[in-house]
Amino acid sequence: MKCPFCSYEESKVIDSRPTDEGEKIRRRRECISCGKRFTTYEIIESVPIIVVKKDKSRQAFDRVKLFNGMLRACEKRPVSIEQMEKIVSDIEAELQNSLDREVTSVHIGELVMDRLKVLDEVAYVRFASVYRQFKDINTFMDELAKLLGEK
Repeated sequence: MKCPFCSYEESKVIDSRPTDEGEKIRRRRECISCGKRFTTYEIIESVPIIVVKKDKSRQAFDRVKLFNGMLRACEKRPVSIEQMEKIVSDIEAELQNSLDREVTSVHIGELVMDRLKVLDEVAYVRFASVYRQFKDINTFMDELAKLLGEK
C-alpha cells in the first residue's frame, strides 16, 4: 500500500476491524519510511454476471427476475418461498463461482429446470413451456414423454 504522504510502497497494519455494515474492513496503517499513519478500506470485489439473451442482447443478472419466473411456474403448487429462494441463491452462487462473466439465458433456464424437475414436476412443465416456447401440442407432449421416460 503506497503511503499518501511520502509515496513509499510499504506499510504495516496497526489495527484492522470491520465497518458498521460489515461490508468493508477498515485498516489503520503506518508507513515504514516516514512513520505517518493513514486509513485504508478493503472491500470485496463483485464482478457482475452478464446474461446473453436469445436475441444476443446483454443485461446484468437479476435474481429478482429469476425468482419471479419461478414464482409464476410454482403458483398454486406445494413449493415454499424458501425453496424457491434457495434455488435462486444456489444458481447465483454457481454462476458467481464459475470463471465465466457472461452466461447465456439458455444455460440459466437449464439450471432452473434441472432443479424444478426434482422439486415439482408440474412447476417444471410450466417453466419449460414458457422457457422452451412450445409451438404446438406435439412439442409439449414430447417434453412430457421425456419426463415420464425418466421415471
